[in-house]
Amino acid sequence: MALDELYQSVILEHSRSPRNFRVMEEASASERGHNPLCGDEVTLYLKFDGDVISDIAFQGQGCAISKSSASILTTVVKGKTKAEALTLFTQVHELLTGHPPDAEGMKALGKLAVFQGVSAYPIRVKCASMAWHTLKGILERGG
Repeated sequence: MALDELYQSVILEHSRSPRNFRVMEEASASERGHNPLCGDEVTLYLKFDGDVISDIAFQGQGCAISKSSASILTTVVKGKTKAEALTLFTQVHELLTGHPPDAEGMKALGKLAVFQGVSAYPIRVKCASMAWHTLKGILERGG
């Protein structure tokens, strides 16, 4: 299977069967993100144990890229500190805007590397980054 096909497969899998797709009762923080250009929307719910994201979930609707990005986001930031999650936001943002890390950095991104090709489609960058910007907003407010 070619790398592009693998990436498409991961995106479609997370879009069809999103992880952590639920409303979280008693969340420590939540925030709604919206992309007015295409109508994608997401609500992120986070629960903190001190400085650590102990649980995360999302609800929303949108294209395959926005839904899969939110799904993968929830799987990779759970268990991370707020600072680690903000660092990951920066790495993903750089990837999406055409500034991918070196080979070691790409390996460290794991499944998030599937979004590397998004930078070639500027209109899709907002789809892939919406949930990440929503997360950043929550974390910058202090959670």
